[in-house]
Order: sequence, then C-alpha cells, then structure tokens
Amino acid sequence: MEAFLVSTGVVALAEIGDKTQLLALLLAARYRTAWPIVLGILVATLANHALASAVGSWLVGVIGPDALRWILGLSFIAMAVWTLIPDSAPEESSAAPRYGVFVTTVIAFFLVEMGDKTQVATVALAAQYHAIVLVVMGTTVGMMLANVPVVFAGDVLMRRVPLRWIRIAAALSFVALGVYALALAPRLDTARAPGVPTLVALQQAA
Repeated sequence: MEAFLVSTGVVALAEIGDKTQLLALLLAARYRTAWPIVLGILVATLANHALASAVGSWLVGVIGPDALRWILGLSFIAMAVWTLIPDSAPEESSAAPRYGVFVTTVIAFFLVEMGDKTQVATVALAAQYHAIVLVVMGTTVGMMLANVPVVFAGDVLMRRVPLRWIRIAAALSFVALGVYALALAPRLDTARAPGVPTLVALQQAA
C-alpha cells in the first residue's frame, strides 16, 4: 500500500504544469469532448507506465543493491531539480483527428510521456518498491487526478492553481524519496518482517 500511496502522491504533484497536462488542456480546448480524452489518457498512461515499471523491476535484477541504491537516490534528487523547471506546451496540430479523439489522445499522450519526468519517476518507483502493479496503479491514479480536472475545467483551473508552489512541493517529495533511498532503505530492507523479500534477497534470487 505504501508503494501505491507514494506513487500516487508524487506523480500527481509532478504532473501539475507538466507538458502532458498541458497536452490534456490543448486536446480539451481543441476537441471539446471530455470523455474520449479522459479514456485516452487512462489507456496511454497504463501502457506507458506498465512499460516503465517493467524496466524498473528489471533494473533490480541486473544492478547490485548498493549501486541501485545510489542510482535511485541520485535519480530522485535529479528529478527534484527537473520538477522546478516549467514545461512548455506541445505543439498543437491544426489537422482534424484522422482516427477519432480517443485514438488521437492515446497516441499523443503515450508519445509525449516518453522520457517525461513522470515516466522516469515511475521507473525509479518500481525499482524502489519492486511492486509493479501497485506502482502502475498509483502513478496512473496520480496522472488522472492531475489531468481529469484540466480536461473538464480547462484553463480556468490552470489559472487558479499556484503552479510554483506545487512544483516546490513535488520537488521536496522527490528529495525525500532520494534521501530515503540513500540513507534509510538499506536499514529498512534488512529489518523487514519474515516472509517479505528484501532487495538483497531479490538480487540473489535473480
């Protein structure tokens, strides 16, 4: 449950003002139909973050626990800095959607999310918690919490949201995760209850 809650909160904060949220705003303003866009965002996020989580879990098996701890910790801190940099909106196409609003949204959202900080965060969270299903569920819920209101409320909501403070909150969340990975995770990993696999045990079993 911790993996789900942390993934939800971190991604929801990081998504505010992100280019994928700006894309959701552009799609809603252009096509004026909310539910196909919402469903498209959901499908694209599930597919993209399932792939990202699979990569994160794969990293657990190929990288030693000490090296992985440093990679995760420094990655989270780097994402904190990245979160403070405002994104620009993706370019809007003037062409009508050839395959409908839903398919257009799925393709556009999946491609724009590639290499985005929320996708990178999903990779790191999956490696941190080695719980693909909970991480994907959490990051997807976080994306939907951030994007669905934008689809329905549009730029009125965006003007009222204090983006600067939300970016700071998201950055602090990533710093906290980085500190946890670097300082606390080794001690907690060796102190888990019986029956719960540790990072070292997973590495040895791989």
